Amino acid sequence: MATMTQEPEHLRVTYNDVHNLIRESAKKIAEFKPDMLIAIGGGGFFPARVLRTFLKSPERKGNIPIHAIGLSLYESLPGMTAEQIGAEVIRTQWLGPESGKILLGRRALIVDEVDDSRKTLHYAVTELKKDVERELAQLPEAEREAKRTQFAVFVVHNKLKPKLAELPADMPYYAGDEIEDVWLDYPWEAQDIEEHDRLAEEAKAKKRAEAAQQQA
Repeated sequence: MATMTQEPEHLRVTYNDVHNLIRESAKKIAEFKPDMLIAIGGGGFFPARVLRTFLKSPERKGNIPIHAIGLSLYESLPGMTAEQIGAEVIRTQWLGPESGKILLGRRALIVDEVDDSRKTLHYAVTELKKDVERELAQLPEAEREAKRTQFAVFVVHNKLKPKLAELPADMPYYAGDEIEDVWLDYPWEAQDIEEHDRLAEEAKAKKRAEAAQQQA
């Protein structure tokens, strides 16, 4: 007898949800004083833009620049095998041939929407650090430490689950919210945003009712 695959629990996140989580997170992120945001496409684009609004400071002239890198783990791309999807991070866009020079001496905050398996974040940090080290190797040894890039990571959601990769223990890490291992539906992936928001509010109302019953 065939067993039915259980539909994973969905958590529908609205634009307002994301906005508010970023607003609260920005208070801690400001202590890192990033002078460069690196958004991992495509889920990191919207969070990075919102975060920049909350990181504005009178001490800084102008906005913090946002750079983009493209990494794919679950997306099916031309030439990929079924075995690669979900197992291998594919680079689709980078900072350019002079990535190391762009990064040198900066305080770079890497931004993504979710820390799931951690494979994508691990790849981003590792490869960006390699670019920096190649550039540092061309400088006199006495100048290298002062020019070494400081990295940090921000994700809107961190899933509380075993990770398949690690980040440096001394790297600042910020998460807007810690959640269970559920299927996240982000608003920028929705085709019908009104229906998406309706279902999100319906789920919130159900949780509020359940919480009220438990307190009664």
